[in-house]
Amino acid sequence: MYQHVEAYAGDPILSLVETFKQDPRPNKINLSIGIYFDNEGKMPLPESVRVASERLGIKTQAYLPMEGHAGFREQLGQLMLGADNPALQAKRVAVVQTLGGSGALRLGADFIHRWFPNAKLHVSDPTWDNHRGIFMGAGFTVQTYPYYDAATIGVKFDEMCAYGVKFDEMCAYLQGLPENDVVLLHPCCHNPTGVDLSVEQWDTVLKIVAERKLIPFMDIAYMGFGDTFDSDAYAIRRAVDLNLPVFASCSFSKNMSLYGQRTGGLLVLAPTADEAELILGQMKLTVRRMYSSPPAQGGLTAYNVLSDADLSAQWQNEVYEMRDRIRAMRQKLYDVLSARQPEKDYSYFIRQRGMFSYTGLSVAQVHRLRDEFAIYVLDTGRLCIAGLNDSNIDTVANALATVFAE
Repeated sequence: MYQHVEAYAGDPILSLVETFKQDPRPNKINLSIGIYFDNEGKMPLPESVRVASERLGIKTQAYLPMEGHAGFREQLGQLMLGADNPALQAKRVAVVQTLGGSGALRLGADFIHRWFPNAKLHVSDPTWDNHRGIFMGAGFTVQTYPYYDAATIGVKFDEMCAYGVKFDEMCAYLQGLPENDVVLLHPCCHNPTGVDLSVEQWDTVLKIVAERKLIPFMDIAYMGFGDTFDSDAYAIRRAVDLNLPVFASCSFSKNMSLYGQRTGGLLVLAPTADEAELILGQMKLTVRRMYSSPPAQGGLTAYNVLSDADLSAQWQNEVYEMRDRIRAMRQKLYDVLSARQPEKDYSYFIRQRGMFSYTGLSVAQVHRLRDEFAIYVLDTGRLCIAGLNDSNIDTVANALATVFAE
């Protein structure tokens, strides 16, 4: 009956995780999946999140509304846009609690495709692979705009804004797009490259988006891992200031370690409060048709963190500690590689931001890392810096130096 059904080749990240689990070598190192681990190699729960979760206890929870917990939604809007943002005060922002960041992306994709059926999606080259899958699943045609400049690997630049991005090509591409096409953008900690736009570059990109009447879809999964919570949200807040029709999806998987609780949200800016209500109504309808309501435990935990001034401040400081540990691992990689091969410039490891690094490894070098050193990295060369710690950093750095010397 089902012989005509096509086989699924598997997700490249999750499939590699399964291969890693089956590897019998005792000293194997997994740097493929996007999970934050502490210096002991454990997935930590921030103390602020633990306290908030214990306050809830384990008890039966009633269904949340289709759009999610009202307090969570309010706090999410304030975190993303700033508590005093005029758009929030004017009730021009529709906010929905979602099934993690992926659920937010799909909810927004379904809405846009329903009401702007001719719109195409444009993603950076490269982007997180599931961006394509989610929007294609919603019916979109997906195309790519120039972004990462591989030629900058190993090349010194005096200015951060000159590093890593094919910026002129990116701008030229965006200037050629038709009205209402969707541009998916990474506000901070670009996945998979770790290469971000500067403030000046963001201003230029958003000006083009406004002039071309495009729909910016901002996906922020690593807020707080770049610089600060406020600066990491710069692109989203600037887009709102410009009254662009911005969609912003976020996730609390990484910065609150609520991976399994599937806690995220979607924000949509509307021209008026009445239009925001129309958008929210259609979002609720879509939720009802897909999964009825979001999980309660994760949303209530996040709400209790965000709504308590002391816990919120503690949480942000804990995220900054995670950020700084990642930076320290980047610096260690740079130091070891530079000492081993001083003729090469490895400064891109410390220029890139967030959990991931585009290493410049070839597929053959990635496979050599896996086969000879039991170090698992994606075939693209993306390495999860958050998987490094004091116990494995020297092993990884020396293995990288060996394969880079080919």
